[in-house]
Amino acid sequence: MRVAPHTLRLGREALHRGPLILVNQAHPVRVAADGRTLDATCRRQLDALLDACGGANGRIRLVSGYRSREEQTRIYDTSAAEHGLAFTQQYVARPGESEHQTGLAVDVGEERPDVDFIRPDFPDTGVCGAFRRQAAAYGFVQRYQADKTPITQIACEPWHFRYVGAPHAAIMEARGLCLEEYTAFLAGYAAADPYVHLLEDGREAHLYHVPADERAGADGVTVVPVLGGETCEVSGNNVDGYVVTCLRERRRA
Repeated sequence: MRVAPHTLRLGREALHRGPLILVNQAHPVRVAADGRTLDATCRRQLDALLDACGGANGRIRLVSGYRSREEQTRIYDTSAAEHGLAFTQQYVARPGESEHQTGLAVDVGEERPDVDFIRPDFPDTGVCGAFRRQAAAYGFVQRYQADKTPITQIACEPWHFRYVGAPHAAIMEARGLCLEEYTAFLAGYAAADPYVHLLEDGREAHLYHVPADERAGADGVTVVPVLGGETCEVSGNNVDGYVVTCLRERRRA
């Protein structure tokens, strides 16, 4: 069903919801995830990805998914006691700053009897390598890369995948951007001049950023223009505004 151009009126809480929210030390979780499970779309796409790479037959293990703040606190404190604070700060986000609390992040590992729940083995070979190569097609990115540690403040985690959705995962992978960089990248595009990404099926994704209306106050409303298209989605970025994604037929010359 085609979505006609229109506007949305989004309250402040919407700024902190959606697959593109940035969660890190500077931008903590503001809205608790619904329920105590993975986000429904994240779970569905994870299952599809596992099926696509043959990992659903027990060779890849879901080590960790959604965590409450209390569980994140327990993991952080236990790791600090067992491994020291320096190690823990590299691999475990502080409570309130963990993507796991959003229901949009998963830790996966190669199935084995002695799985390390902090740093599970996830090699770049076999079914794990197939998972990694196909992840972007299902909306997932490896969140913490070795060369992005100065930005993310988290060490390389080959096992930690974040759901950001399509086509964002493919764009991030093609441009070599972590989520902090991608958030800043999208902020440079407005509805009047969106970033256009060509999909493999020939359609175009029109992406743009709408700043939250600071004049509206803590509980105020931002008017978000929606260009229209076959499908349109809006996500807060947990920083300063909203990202609109509209899929449209390719424009003809």
